[in-house]
Amino acid sequence: MAQAAKNKSAMSAEHKEALALGREQSRAVRRYLEALERHRPRRGRKRTPDSIRRQLGAIEQKLADADPLERLNLLQDRENLQSELASMEEGVDLTALEEEFVKAAKPYSERKGISYSVWREIGVDPSVLRRAGIGRGSRD
Repeated sequence: MAQAAKNKSAMSAEHKEALALGREQSRAVRRYLEALERHRPRRGRKRTPDSIRRQLGAIEQKLADADPLERLNLLQDRENLQSELASMEEGVDLTALEEEFVKAAKPYSERKGISYSVWREIGVDPSVLRRAGIGRGSRD
């Protein structure tokens, strides 16, 4: 058992650096894709902070006369709307995330074997892929 521990070689500095770079690229890709998902246009009429505030006001009025089950649902609706409003007001700097993605996407894509069409299917804009150096011919 002690002999096996002695034979185990330590990772080289280059290997550790490569692992750290891979983790950094993965984080950049993940953050950008999550931001795209959260800010993807939804079908139907777009909600505004004012329309959400109006809905919150309507919920507050209904709460006074609601039976316990209806109150439960109204309270959950209120919490959901407050979260949505907070995320709208908070905003997200997609440009910074996009720049990180552009730097990381090509080596990440090559290492993981991800094609242009898959990037497009998940929602990455063609102009962003072009800036990242990922073209239509990539693994298609």
